[in-house]
Amino acid sequence: MPIITETDDEKLARILKRVRRIELITRGMVKETLGGQYHSRFKGQGIEFDDFREYQAGDDVRFLDWNVTARMNEPFVRKYIEERELTVMLVVDVSGSGDYGSQEDSKRERAAEVAAVFAFSAVQNQDKVGLILVSDRVEHYLPARKGSAHALRILRDILTIHPRSRRTNLTPALDTALKRIAHRALVVMVSDFHMPDTAWEASLRSLAAKHDVVAAEIRDPQEWQLPDAGRVCLQDPESGEQFILNTSDPAVRRRYAEVISGRQEELTRLLRKNGVERINVRLDEDYAPAMKAYFRARRRRKR
Repeated sequence: MPIITETDDEKLARILKRVRRIELITRGMVKETLGGQYHSRFKGQGIEFDDFREYQAGDDVRFLDWNVTARMNEPFVRKYIEERELTVMLVVDVSGSGDYGSQEDSKRERAAEVAAVFAFSAVQNQDKVGLILVSDRVEHYLPARKGSAHALRILRDILTIHPRSRRTNLTPALDTALKRIAHRALVVMVSDFHMPDTAWEASLRSLAAKHDVVAAEIRDPQEWQLPDAGRVCLQDPESGEQFILNTSDPAVRRRYAEVISGRQEELTRLLRKNGVERINVRLDEDYAPAMKAYFRARRRRKR
């Protein structure tokens, strides 16, 4: 029986169709539920002086100008031009483990949707958004710009990239973000965080000291426990190494669960220690509630 392969034109048509679907999903969610919460979280008091005005109930007393108050014999506050523009830098993991998916979507495809939520939120609020695609090296860098066309290019780049390496190390991407972003920004890491060690923590610490960093962890529930399926051949998607496991052995399944649990505890410790917030995105669940909960929580804390 002949092997049917997908032509380049067919692949391009499929990718463009998926880009359009993701655009419609994420645009709708941003417009209906996330836009205002995104704006409320990240807008801030500007630093450029504008004018004076009379004090009104509820004004921050720290902005009272005592010289003008004494001269006018009425309380006056200083007005500032609000700094609204924000740079959003998306750091998306495109290593080999992202190609896996036990559900309809692969982890790479779900990562593209999560990145699109932030990209279209930035577009709606007239903010710049950029992209760093990373394996164990920077595979692609797209400077931050405004506009819907730029957001769509980001989405296409995530879905069409052919990385040179299949391994994972976030350090080069975090160092690039620290070097390339001049002003305080929101840096969103989108990854399954399947890494052999925590050598990237030093780069994360430096980045989090200067910018607001968020970790969106893409999870596939089938990776969390081994099924009782007898002897199976498993392959590491990043190294290509193959090995035989007897998954019917309770000790093997228990040890596997312990390793996964240990990695999660270490990731939790690392993110919490460096003040990085976390969004858990599962392939077997709608990601919208997790995104909404994140923005609501950040909004409450800002208040």
